[in-house]
Formats: sequence, structure tokens, C-alpha cells
Amino acid sequence: MQAILNVAAPIFAVILAGYLAGRFRLLGAEATTALNRFVSLFALPLLFFGTLARTPVATVLNPALLGGFGLAVLATFGLGMLSTRVASRGGGGLAAMSLQGIAASWGNVGYMGVPLCLAAFGDAGLPPAMLTVIVTAVVAMVLGVMMIELEVAAGHGPFKTFLRAAWNVARNPLPLSIALGLAVSAIGLEVPVPAAKFVDLLGAAAAPCALFAIGLFLADKSIRHGLLEAGLATLIKLLLQPLLAAVLLSLFVDLHSVPGKVALLMAALPTAANAFVLAKQFDISIEQNTAAVLLSTIASVFTVSAVLVWLRVT
Repeated sequence: MQAILNVAAPIFAVILAGYLAGRFRLLGAEATTALNRFVSLFALPLLFFGTLARTPVATVLNPALLGGFGLAVLATFGLGMLSTRVASRGGGGLAAMSLQGIAASWGNVGYMGVPLCLAAFGDAGLPPAMLTVIVTAVVAMVLGVMMIELEVAAGHGPFKTFLRAAWNVARNPLPLSIALGLAVSAIGLEVPVPAAKFVDLLGAAAAPCALFAIGLFLADKSIRHGLLEAGLATLIKLLLQPLLAAVLLSLFVDLHSVPGKVALLMAALPTAANAFVLAKQFDISIEQNTAAVLLSTIASVFTVSAVLVWLRVT
């Protein structure tokens, strides 16, 4: 109960506050877009950069954690793709299957995971949390988007499609801020005090604003169709991914260490809103991916709390 009250409850309370603010239109029609842009362009990138610039590179680039978590994400991506074939009884194209794979494997590691790891493990939880962000971005944004575009943009060739998907990751502020932070740390460059204070001030806003933004995003979404696919994606994301992570990570890292616990917690997170964003962008499986984000976020109140208790986080 202490883990639920001290860590999970405050996190979900901020999400609920954002949901209520959006539901009652307290911040205006453009609030969700504006806050999301602030978090994704300023707060989270500066939090990542500031933390990594002061952290030894070897502490972050943990090959064992990278391999174990990467395998868990890849496995659930594949299972998600297969679940589309089950739900549609053999139908569904490559793009729809890829979007289902994304919904089943892409956890909300940035907006929810980073604040959660900060609350559960303090600053020690940030470096391994950022590594899971890198893994998720590579699998979902490169592999997932590339497979979608292989069907949507047929005729462009796989190599050109891969380069376009890789470029989308490279210009994303989160992976870019991680790369810059690692570069500054690697060369031993000290960030000037005024710049460091600026980075820390904006970075401190990342956790509460990201959680509030999740609630705002969910406020105008509803579940009407695509429940079978969404239900399968939710089961794979919230149950199978943590179980697979527990098995696979045990072969690579100590599950009782902070990196091991962070990876397990990140594997238990709900589907990221990016699944809906990509579905909207390609105009494919929009209702299924919207429902997956909603269902998994609601269910994660219980599953994330259970994982925190299991990990004996206080």
C-alpha cells in the first residue's frame, strides 16, 4: 500500500487533474496542443540533456539492459502484429498490423515513465529510463513506421523508406537531446552555471506537465469501436511485456538493481499516445489505436501499482 500511496497515487492524480481540466474545458481548446509542444520540445528534452550531460556515458549505455529490454519490445511488437491477424480472422494489411504492433509494444516511456521513475527511484532512475526511451524509439519509430510506409508508400523501395523512418527518429527532440547529452558527457564539457540553471528550471517542469498533458489528451477521446484489437493490444502491453521483460532481463541484468527495476516498470506502462498520432497521420486503424491508448491507460492504474508493490518500491 505504501508504494501505491507514495508513488502511483500522485502520478495518476496528476493525470486525473489533466483529464478533468480537459473534460470541463478549463484551459481552452488549444491547451492539449500547446502543453504537448512545451513538453516534447522544451521540458523533456532539457531534462534529458541536463541529466545526461552530468552522467558518465558508461552509466547510461548499458549493453545488457539495452539487449534485454530491446528483446522484450521486439517480441511484443511481433505479438501485436499477429494479434491483428487473429482479430480480423486473417485479414489486415501490413500497415494495420504494424500499428497494432506499435500499440502493443510502445509504452508511454517519456510522458509517464520518466516521471514515474523519478518518483520511484530518484535521479538514479533517470539514466536507465532514458535508455528505454532510446530502445522504444528505435523499435517503434524506425521498424514500425518503416513497415507502415512499405505499404502506404509502396514503390519507394525499402532502403528509402528506412532512411525516411530513421530521419524521423533522428530529428525527434527526445532522441536528439539524449544524443547531445551523451556527447557533452563523453567529451567532458562542463555546462556553464547560468545555462545549467536554465536547463534545470525548464527540466523540472517536465514531470508534472507531461502527466497533466496525458490527462488532457485523454479527455476528448472515447471508446466506441475497435475494442477487440484494443483489448488484445492492452493485454499484450500490460501483461505480456512485463512478464517477457522479467524473463529476458534476468538473463542480462540483476532485476534487484535500479536499472533492472526501471526496465520492469517501463515494460508495465500503457500504450503511448504516439500510437494514436501515427494512426491519425496515416489514417489507418484510428479507432483501434485510440481505444488501445484509453483502455491501457485506465488499466495501468492497477498494473503499474501492482508492479510497484512487486518491486517493493516505497
